[in-house]
Amino acid sequence: MAVLSLVARRLAAALVLLGALSVITYGLLVASPGGPEQVLLGTRPSTPETRAAIRAEYHLDDPFPLRYAHWLGDAVHGDFGVSIYSREPVADVIADRLPVTAGLAGYALLITFAVGVPVGLVAAMGRGGLLDQGITLGSLVLLAVPPFAMSILLLYGFAVALGWFPVFGAGDTFMERVTHLTLPAIALAAAQAAMVVRQMRAAALDLAGQDFLTFARARGLPRTRVWIGYALRNAALPVLTVGGLLLAANLTGALFVEQAFGLHGLGALLIAAVSQKDIPVVQALVLFGGAIVVAVNLLIDLAYLVVDPRVRHGAVAL
Repeated sequence: MAVLSLVARRLAAALVLLGALSVITYGLLVASPGGPEQVLLGTRPSTPETRAAIRAEYHLDDPFPLRYAHWLGDAVHGDFGVSIYSREPVADVIADRLPVTAGLAGYALLITFAVGVPVGLVAAMGRGGLLDQGITLGSLVLLAVPPFAMSILLLYGFAVALGWFPVFGAGDTFMERVTHLTLPAIALAAAQAAMVVRQMRAAALDLAGQDFLTFARARGLPRTRVWIGYALRNAALPVLTVGGLLLAANLTGALFVEQAFGLHGLGALLIAAVSQKDIPVVQALVLFGGAIVVAVNLLIDLAYLVVDPRVRHGAVAL
């Protein structure tokens, strides 16, 4: 019952948050200069009948609450309208771009954890030593390099100078996609891996003086087993939180990396939609991004219950 209560509370809060986000976004887009008439007609001459038809199609003459209610009623049924620029259903436009962004986000997160968790644990095991100091310095340097700068360095070094990877595009087959997304994923994961390294190191060191680790060492267990078998699982909660937030950030905010590598993902779609004032696409992307953040946070809460029994027994207090 405690778990069900937790999920119910989180879902209720998610609905309220998404509703507020959609109202704010819709209002800002409506209040900004320009509109569907300007996008569709451009500089071409038009008749009053043509403009009246456009205003009727997009309910531009209705009051704001009625316009928003009309859009929300369709969105609840999965209909986000038609793109003003491409005249395609918004859901199809997003579905066409989503695989590239999802692949990049997942690949970057895999690299982040594959590097960050073991390196952070190694740094904690050798606390104060040369290896620990080197890892700490390296993580600070990576944290200081923004993703777009890392993208330029990787492009010049490994794509242009060495020719090991493609310069742009996402590829068609699975292996081509892996090859095309390797450099963008590394550019996106570099600073994130450094963040996980520092988080993992801090969490492991915080557990170093706990009684259960002292007891495990007193039993004569190998040092590696103490750190990996005991410290790693107990240090997983803060790292899990960071990982979930990084996944949400990758799915919703990888636009600089996508632009640098010529990837036609959701980031590039958002930039184009904002510049074209494609209100249906922008509104759907913002709502989609908010839903991802909410869903990831809910999954993190549920993962806590699986990883740590102490959280599961105290689920009501979460």
